[in-house]
Amino acid sequence: MKQLDRTFAALADPTRRAILARLAESDATAGELAEPFAISQPAISRHLKVLEQAELIERRKVGQHQRCHLKSGALKAASDWLEFYARFWSGSLDRLAEHLKETR
Repeated sequence: MKQLDRTFAALADPTRRAILARLAESDATAGELAEPFAISQPAISRHLKVLEQAELIERRKVGQHQRCHLKSGALKAASDWLEFYARFWSGSLDRLAEHLKETR
């Protein structure tokens, strides 16, 4: 469960979600990821560290630069967790609708 906690904590920040969206397009350096934001390079580094600790990204050394890469495992686990509850609530609402039809 700690992994899921780290995943959702990392996803709670809009800047980190924007970074993940950018990385879904292609790998990027920290500098490239910082371009659209009006925040300092150290702030971007802190966001990347949180994403890395949540196992949502990894950094790979390519030449003289480190490129960030989106990892899918943690997002898949979060998606699976959400899907379980989506099915639960959908089933509950279907049963409620059926009950209401029967009691009319």
